[in-house]
Formats: sequence, structure tokens, C-alpha cells
Amino acid sequence: MKRTRLLLAAAIVGAALIYLIIGGLRGSIVYYLTPSELRAQSQADPDRTIRLGGQVAPGSKQWNPSALELRFVLTDGKVSVPVHHRGAPPDLFTEGQGAIVEGTVGPDGVFEARSIIVKHSEEYKPPTPADQP
Repeated sequence: MKRTRLLLAAAIVGAALIYLIIGGLRGSIVYYLTPSELRAQSQADPDRTIRLGGQVAPGSKQWNPSALELRFVLTDGKVSVPVHHRGAPPDLFTEGQGAIVEGTVGPDGVFEARSIIVKHSEEYKPPTPADQP
């Protein structure tokens, strides 16, 4: 009797831990669409928040510091999507690198980004003497 209760309690605790672990993983997984996947959707719901990921197209960055407006193009190599963001870009934001934007698609096809996440290199390179001021 005592052993049955102990096993039942252990099973309940184990099930609760598994539930918490799976719930935590589900909350931390970030999925984003590529520009090709976004284009493949027939009509994007203008009120639905989505994440869009790709490379910032070289030569597409237009930064207006007085209005705090940033315009650029995200591409996956096949399809390009124009992006508009109000506010200062992240410090590491540059052309030719990966970025994920979160926001909505406007009726004109421009992605209105509320936030920008910059994908940067995991490789550390110490500064060279030429980089020093």
C-alpha cells in the first residue's frame, strides 16, 4: 500500500516535470517565415503578427536618423521583401547579414517591422591595432 502511493506520487511528479519541460521548449522555439514562404501565402492577414527572416540585401539600407526611420530589403536569394521600421536599428545591423523582423505586412506589400533581431557571427575576433581609436 505504501509502495503503491510512493510510485503514484513519483509518476505524478515525473509527468509534471515532463509537461513543464515540453512547455518551456515550445515557448522558446522561434519560427520565422522566409520571403519565399511569405510570398507563397495567398493573402497575409494584416492584423497577424509574423516573423520574417532573411539576409539584408546589400545596398538596400536607407537610414533617416532625424525621423528614426529605417528601410531595407530582406531576401532569401529568390524573393525580396521591403521592410520599414520606426526606431533606431540594433547596433550590429548591417547589410549582407541575417536578420529576423517581427511585425505585419501592409496592404502595399511592405513589411512593417516592430522589432529587428540581428543574427551575428558566433566567431570572436579580437580587435586589431587598426581598429583602435
